[in-house]
Order: sequence, then structure tokens, then C-alpha cells
Amino acid sequence: MAVFTRVTAAEFSSWLSHYSLGTLLELEGIASGIENTNYFVTTSNGRFVLTLFEKLTAQELPFYLNLMAHLARHGIPCPSPVADRDNNFLGTLNGKPACIVSRLSGKSLIQPEAAHCAAVGAMLGQMHVAGQGFAESMPNPRGAAWRATTARQVQPFLNTQDAELLQSEVAFHAAHSLAGLPQGVVHADLFRDNVLFDGERVGGLIDFYFACNDSLLYDVVITVNDWCMGSDAKLDAIRARALLDAYHAARPFSAQEAAMWPIALRAAALRFWISRLFDLHLPRDGELINAHNPDQFKRILQQHIAANGGAINLV
Repeated sequence: MAVFTRVTAAEFSSWLSHYSLGTLLELEGIASGIENTNYFVTTSNGRFVLTLFEKLTAQELPFYLNLMAHLARHGIPCPSPVADRDNNFLGTLNGKPACIVSRLSGKSLIQPEAAHCAAVGAMLGQMHVAGQGFAESMPNPRGAAWRATTARQVQPFLNTQDAELLQSEVAFHAAHSLAGLPQGVVHADLFRDNVLFDGERVGGLIDFYFACNDSLLYDVVITVNDWCMGSDAKLDAIRARALLDAYHAARPFSAQEAAMWPIALRAAALRFWISRLFDLHLPRDGELINAHNPDQFKRILQQHIAANGGAINLV
């Protein structure tokens, strides 16, 4: 499983003594995820999630923890960081920056229907509105510079056709930036496994550790590319329409966003094709990393290029 740093019950109990969360009852490693070490924690006071950060530094982390606290205060169902007795969200456990957050109700969906997509779209719009009041900012660490650098790193592993596609698409987006669109705090990774459903209701948005400031439309297309994608790597019109209409009701799209919709779809597909290529070909040391197949997003990217937005308009 994707546990890079082992934590024993004794080690965690010692760390937990700095919090007012009761005594440890259960500590269980979480298999999903490729960025951080995560454990489900049950104490005499409730259920929580422990995260040890494998890449992010103690200097970078306050943005993410403060953002989650801000969104939770504004009614967005997201993990709420727990402060220790010294009122700090962030600590150190086994040499890694670590935090403990509330564990939310619900479970992720494998095959969402239109109603689920509408609920996600509405919640994403509400999150973007709530995020407008967040004072801190974080430039997207996986923006244009990262795309260019990482593409060069993975290119030697690709066949000629894929290398040409990657090179041309990186150049295309360098010339067609989304920077002129409405900006704000974005989740940047709102895939199905990062949304918990409690019945028909969104019980929680989780894993905010890719959050940053970027085009709000970019966050929408990342979400659409996962929630509304068919097995043929083409957008399902019914699910996409449901998500976009619900989002638009919470935060109306601008005319500029509507014009950039086809390009934004490609930008989001490119970002995840590159990151999955990197995780596959240049993985870091770990017990087991759940690397995703990069071909899925290559196919999505190719379909977006061919369709140029297709029959689905933003509004």
C-alpha cells in the first residue's frame, strides 16, 4: 500500500498526547494515494485521518491547512485540521511533517450518475465562491514551467509518436494560457476518489494537497475530465451538462471562460498525462506506489484535440 513512512501504535500514541483527542483505539494504513502517507485513526473521542507529508515541506503546508480550516468555517464539507495543545495544526512525526484532520462521512463512487455530477458541480462552485475570501495564495506548482520541465524528463521513455504529441501540446498551451480567466483557489485534483458521497449528498471533499491559485475553469475541467468521462475517453454529454449547469448556478461562467473551454479541457488532460508518465517511469522509493496508467489521459487528450470542445458548450 502507499505508506511510505511506517508509524506504530506506540509512536502515534506518543504523538497524540500533544492533542486533546483521547486515547488511540485503532490505527490503519490507507492504501490509496501516491503523494503522502495516510492512516485512518480512531480514538476514544472520534474518527480522524493522520497524514505524513512525503513531498511538501513544513514551510509549504500552512497554506493547505489554513485553506481547509477556512473552507470548513464557510460550510464546505472538507477535512478540518485539528490544532494541538499549543494551537498548531502542523507537527512532526517520525521525521515528517504531520497533521490530523476530521474524518468525513461517506464513500467515493466508481460509476457516478448525472445526479452525482450535479452535486459535485454545485459543491465545486460553492467552494470557489467561499475561496474568494481566503487571503493566502499559492501559485500552481504544476503550471506551465512544471509541464515543460517534466515533459523533458519523461520524453526519453516515449515512442516517437507520443513524444511528438507531448512536445506539441506543451508548446500549444504555452501559447494559449488560461491566466486571463477568473482566478481563485482551486482544488486541482477533484477526482472521484476525492469526493465522499453520503447517499445523494456530498459528504466531503478531501485531499487538498494539490490546491493552489489558478484559473477557476481549470478546476472545473479537471473535475469534468474524471466525473463525466466515458470508457471511450469521450465526454458523456448528460453527466457533463449536469455538472456544468449546477456549477454555473453557484458561480456563473464568464464569456471568456466559455471561449476557452476546449483549450482548458486539453490543458487539464495534459497535466495528468504528464504526471502519470512521471509516476510510472520515475517513481520515488516507497513500499508500493499505486501508479495510474498514463494512457488513459493520453486518450482523453487526443479526443479533446479531435473534438475541439465537441457538442458540449460551457453554458
